Amino acid sequence: MSMSDGWNASTPWLDTGDNAWQLTTATFVGLQSVPGLMVFYAGVVKKKWAVNSAFMAFYAFAAVLLCWVCWAYEMSFGQQWAPFLGKPGAVSTLSIRGALGQAIIPASNTDLAFPMATMAYFQFVFAAITLVLIAGSFIGRMNFTAWMIFVPLWLTFSYTVNCFSIWGGGWLFQMGVLDYSGGYVIHLAAGSAAFTGAWVIGPRLKQDRDDFEPNNIPLMLTGAGLLWLGWNGFNGGDPFNAGADAGVAVLNTNVATAASLITWMVLDIIFFKKPSIIGACQGMITGLVVITPGAGLVAGWGAIVMGIASGSIPWISMNVLGKTKWFLQIDDTLGVFHTHAVAGLLGGLLTGIFATTEGCLAFAALSTGGGITGNWHQLYLQFIGGLFVIAVNVVVTPILLFGIGLVVPLRMSEADLLIGDAACHGEDAYAFYHDGAKEIDLARTASSGSLLNVAGQAPPEITALKG
Repeated sequence: MSMSDGWNASTPWLDTGDNAWQLTTATFVGLQSVPGLMVFYAGVVKKKWAVNSAFMAFYAFAAVLLCWVCWAYEMSFGQQWAPFLGKPGAVSTLSIRGALGQAIIPASNTDLAFPMATMAYFQFVFAAITLVLIAGSFIGRMNFTAWMIFVPLWLTFSYTVNCFSIWGGGWLFQMGVLDYSGGYVIHLAAGSAAFTGAWVIGPRLKQDRDDFEPNNIPLMLTGAGLLWLGWNGFNGGDPFNAGADAGVAVLNTNVATAASLITWMVLDIIFFKKPSIIGACQGMITGLVVITPGAGLVAGWGAIVMGIASGSIPWISMNVLGKTKWFLQIDDTLGVFHTHAVAGLLGGLLTGIFATTEGCLAFAALSTGGGITGNWHQLYLQFIGGLFVIAVNVVVTPILLFGIGLVVPLRMSEADLLIGDAACHGEDAYAFYHDGAKEIDLARTASSGSLLNVAGQAPPEITALKG
């Protein structure tokens, strides 16, 4: 008998199949960030920002993990400390006995069939991707040092509040708000924080806003593919077991995404006369986001309806409302507000309509279903939940950024903004296309200010470097 067999014999709560599924789905979600969103960002941005954009995601993934095990997990899933927050403290997995022990969520009185180490890692990858999504709105001008400070602060003072309130047994959970896999906790939170933060940080350089063509569409598509298939773990892992509900969640996720992508593409053809691969990726993302709060709760036909809605309503938000004077004042680089805040809120509200009684029972939800079951009160609860998440992020995010701005600049210098990656990291994404060493030397000199002319502008040899 192996040592693991002896341990299993003393832990009757452990289901090795569920544990294997949970670790697998956690890995899928982790791959959505690293390398998924890293390469998506690196491909979809202007060439001069490829390294910086990927690095923001790379750093966030690492920083969130350390904060998560040291204090943020317990604030999100630990003993209740306030109606919207768990008691801060190090997760029990920092000791080997705690890591091997049974995973529980005390505030919701939930016992799980896998160890605490699995639960801590599974929930970490969701926390990490939330910060990675926020980065998509700040790309192209945020000071990397300010980003390094922002990540642990936002995780601590915003993510934990939303997470505990809805998933950790807090007041919204007790009310019966439905959020199967993070339409509110992750996407609505990320989108509202990103949009508010973009307002505080300010816009990119005008020439970057006017000319921000993707530098590598195949690389962007590689990231998009990792996002799509990684979402099987994103939504398939949240029943916390390898049961029938997980299969329903995976199928509905893919059905809604396909419907959304095609709807977005058709609208592009009708109004812009051409199908756009970038537009199709936006439709893919909104489809993944909209089904997330109801993935295992709705029927297949409901997933199709939600996909059509997510391919059209966020399309209008981005291509009609997003072109208005008010929206253009806020530089949301990759449109995170439209693809995550709008789609996340839409998904939460539609879950309040299309959630089935059977789906809620399979998920062990407190709700009996949505409007189609006669429970229209669920739609009201979803509205309250969405308002709370928006309010938290609209208040907390600016406070954090203004505070950080008192310590370090929120934005890169104008000289660094002209250069991009070579200036802020001393590296270039595609150095083999040009004399990379010369560009990096010029960037370093420009950053020091020694090549700025009397008007505070870089000379032509630097401004001529293509982004």
